[in-house]
Amino acid sequence: MKQLILIFGLFLVAILAIDKQAVVNIEKTRMDYYYEYADATGIDWVVIATVDQFERNTRKYKGYCNMENILSFCIDPQIWSGLGNEITDDNNVINIAHFMGFGLDGDGDGYADSWNQEDSAYSFVQYMFNYGTEKDEIFAGLTHYYDNEKTMKVLEQIYAIINEFQTVDLDVRVFPIPKGYRADYGDNYGASRSFGGRRSHEGIDIFSKRYTPIVSTTYGVIDAKGWNRLGGYRIGVRDIYNTYEYYAHLSSFAKGLEVGDVVKPGQVIGYVGDTGYGKEGTRGKFVPHLHFGLYKYDGRNTWSFNPYRFLKKWPRK
Repeated sequence: MKQLILIFGLFLVAILAIDKQAVVNIEKTRMDYYYEYADATGIDWVVIATVDQFERNTRKYKGYCNMENILSFCIDPQIWSGLGNEITDDNNVINIAHFMGFGLDGDGDGYADSWNQEDSAYSFVQYMFNYGTEKDEIFAGLTHYYDNEKTMKVLEQIYAIINEFQTVDLDVRVFPIPKGYRADYGDNYGASRSFGGRRSHEGIDIFSKRYTPIVSTTYGVIDAKGWNRLGGYRIGVRDIYNTYEYYAHLSSFAKGLEVGDVVKPGQVIGYVGDTGYGKEGTRGKFVPHLHFGLYKYDGRNTWSFNPYRFLKKWPRK
């Protein structure tokens, strides 16, 4: 029996190692593509990686993207084919050019196929190149493509994170309360709340002693910092995956931390408190705890989702 358990354990370790290696290989392949396009165009690879990462984050919400592609550049079929082109998702390069469509032949097979990774990536990078090779020139051009102020802000944040760490392999997560400190919590996401009007609880409360350090769970950038009537002293961190992490009811912030700063997993960003439910400085309306919330942005809309199952698996550092 012990031998069977040992064999199963070794088998499980091997499977996990293979899965981890597969992820590493995908990230390496992505990086290789970015370097290749950067060499060909003179565009900083971080800019190319930033746009691809944003597209990767939003492609499953669009309904017309090839989810199997390693690169995630994904273009609306009508934009690909050209306005006025009756052939939706056209792959004829002559027709597409006639209707001033987006699609180009990236792999040299004579077709411009929006589901082909080489074609879609080449077309999108060429669109960026048309505006120049500098980051500010390209982002100015992307404002026309995305036509969304929040999207442009998120792109700037993703750029800042990737540029700081020089990689897209940034999926490490840790629990927001370090090891050695009390951290009691349950799944109270969605519970009713009445202060400020009837509403549901968009997060998980983690109870700990006042002044317990709170750490960033992710590689991210400080999106918001300051007082919120409901959340008290709070910090918002956005990662490269379009996820916004909300830390509320803090007693104080980490010294020197400001909006726009890049943080990493395990970095102290504040301290547990009992602030909120009133004007700035209000304390003592509830026992000290950290309210931790997660929000996703799909390129148009933002919504909260339950952090409980993630907190259960994130390690404490």
